[in-house]
Amino acid sequence: MHRHQTQTPVLVPVLSRGRHRNPKKGACFMELASYLAGERWSDHPACTHPLLAGLARLVNDYTSDEARNELAPLIPSVIGLVSDDPRVDARIALRCATTALPVVSADLQLAMAVSVLAAEQTLAELEGRPPGDLEPRSREALARVPRTAEEARRLRRGIRVSTKGFRRFAAPNTVQLAVRGIAYACIPDPDAMLREMLTGAIRDCEALIRPEAAAAVPAAAESVSR
Repeated sequence: MHRHQTQTPVLVPVLSRGRHRNPKKGACFMELASYLAGERWSDHPACTHPLLAGLARLVNDYTSDEARNELAPLIPSVIGLVSDDPRVDARIALRCATTALPVVSADLQLAMAVSVLAAEQTLAELEGRPPGDLEPRSREALARVPRTAEEARRLRRGIRVSTKGFRRFAAPNTVQLAVRGIAYACIPDPDAMLREMLTGAIRDCEALIRPEAAAAVPAAAESVSR
């Protein structure tokens, strides 16, 4: 007579909001990333750029319970994305601002438009581009809110934010406002837009930190969400 051995299934925590002391109590996006990276259980692991990790935490928390587990396939891709390159912060902020600008409420639009211009200025200085030279995605986002864009340009005229100041204050503030603005925007599927924004930010980071790997994966056609 053969004995049948039963194996206890490996339980994968369901993604949920907030911080959790251990996997038995649930897990957020970055806590699972820390586990997969072999680090101590934490929502602030060393394996991911701090601003990208902050974006992931916010997207995790502002995504609805029904859609949150759709973020899980992205978790492995943030592991190892670490760099001191200030362009990473600017790229993440620019991704968030250009995604949010066309859809957020009127009270946030000006802040997002100013963030687009500030991120572009920072990148232009770091990459040696002419001042005022905007990338296509930024031009498209600003063109969809022409009056707000003009006011943002007027406010930005003559103002220069240092790279250090942008990284420390402007970039994190942009990320936070963009996520919150999209989550509460009057659009058909804010969850999908939040996920798309995080996916784009991950791809932007990969292009700077792991350019060879990023080049091997063709990016989907870029356009500002409509």
